[in-house]
Amino acid sequence: MKNLLEKYNSIKSIKTGELIEGTVVGKGRSAVYVDLGAFGTGIIYGKEYQIAKESLRKVKNEDKIWAKITGQENEEGYIELSANEAGQEFTWGEIKDKKEKGEILKVKILGANKGGLLTKVMGIPAFLPVSQLSSRNYPKVEGGDALKILMEIQKFVGKEMDVKILDFSQKDEKLIVSEKVKELEKTKELLKNYAVGDIVEGEITGIADFGAFVSFEEGVEGLIHISEMAWQIIKNPSEVVKEGEKVKAKIIEITGDKAFLSLKALKDDPWEKIEGKYKEGSVIKGIVSKINPFGAFIQIISDGNKGEEDKIQGLCHVSEFETIEKMNEKLSVGQEHDFEVLSIDLSEHRMILRLKE
Repeated sequence: MKNLLEKYNSIKSIKTGELIEGTVVGKGRSAVYVDLGAFGTGIIYGKEYQIAKESLRKVKNEDKIWAKITGQENEEGYIELSANEAGQEFTWGEIKDKKEKGEILKVKILGANKGGLLTKVMGIPAFLPVSQLSSRNYPKVEGGDALKILMEIQKFVGKEMDVKILDFSQKDEKLIVSEKVKELEKTKELLKNYAVGDIVEGEITGIADFGAFVSFEEGVEGLIHISEMAWQIIKNPSEVVKEGEKVKAKIIEITGDKAFLSLKALKDDPWEKIEGKYKEGSVIKGIVSKINPFGAFIQIISDGNKGEEDKIQGLCHVSEFETIEKMNEKLSVGQEHDFEVLSIDLSEHRMILRLKE
């Protein structure tokens, strides 16, 4: 009687949803019986058997397995179990452990969409966003065109990548991985060998509409923003550099694992040479180089001689024309005009002009 009471109390202490280990003691056509010791005998049957039948067919009597309790004693006296849910619990538990340890995982890329790459970690579907690709694999597409990015990343389908778990939610069955985080610490360590002001030599590895990427040490890539390409305003970085070209650049900022570089910092500042050359109220010649909604950029012609330029550009603001339409009527890219200097600030590299009609 005492043993029966102990067994009864043990069974009552089992909670639905808990994981429990047991020993396989029998198999039926569509059921597996599991000895749970003092708790009694459990059964995996019905829908739970069908879900996990591929793995359950491989188990033999005396094999140890883990299962999740899905119900207390049924009419036949068995504790109802789920092998599939237990497997998922363990998988998510291992995923949590691997994230906390920062473990590097090798995964195979199974597909791609406009947002990134599709893979699996321990059988769980996972997503690798484009933004989490390493600098080496990041698609350097001009304008960030989604279709072009998709075409670029499709080349990774079928290949293996080393990733780390970035974020996960068992409740939402969401698993995000990153190829980039695995190189962040290494990059940070390598950048400790550099300081702002250092001059580095590297290779242009990619060009986008906002700038160019430069690899100057294995695992380290810096960005030259379009504004740091040249002292004059340029329309596209490809006007200054070409992919594969070797360049020297100056480090102007280091933030964590990112390095920002400048080409123009290694060139003479043309604004320093024009002090006293142009004055407010003076009339100068210039060529319209670019038109934006807020105004037109004017390439100054040195001493009024076409072909000789100081690499100085001024701005003729749209407000001088009242509307964008009127500005476009009077100015066109490539046209030469006379302009009046309204203001000039050498320290800010700014010259404001007005069309002289």
